[in-house]
Amino acid sequence: MGKQVTSNGKQFLSKADILGQQDIVTEDLFVPDWNAWVKVKVMTAAERDHFEASTVQREGKKTSLNLQGIRARLCILCLVDEDGHRMFSDEDEYALGTKSGAALDRIFSVAQRINGMRDEDVAALAKNSDGAPAEDSPFD
Repeated sequence: MGKQVTSNGKQFLSKADILGQQDIVTEDLFVPDWNAWVKVKVMTAAERDHFEASTVQREGKKTSLNLQGIRARLCILCLVDEDGHRMFSDEDEYALGTKSGAALDRIFSVAQRINGMRDEDVAALAKNSDGAPAEDSPFD
């Protein structure tokens, strides 16, 4: 269908327009620890939901943050090849987690930035999941 202009001059997107948007951007990052470049992408909404669900753990009324492997988990979702395809699967979390912490930290920082995530956002995830402060949260 295409954009429709209303009488007040605003343009509204159609369903087809929204679904046709090429909105998954990437950023090239040089990792000196590996003396090579990697491509870091913005997560899809489904990937972001997956990441957030794997970070906040709930048992009854108790909520806690699962920080185990957090760098590898985010890097797995954001590292792509030149064609934009994920390089790693969820099963690669342990293997990727054995790589240089400094290298993964560089990638993690870029992935956080381009996805609009901050440490405060992770803490807010836990707090907002049940309205109470997270137990065992390192951010409180």
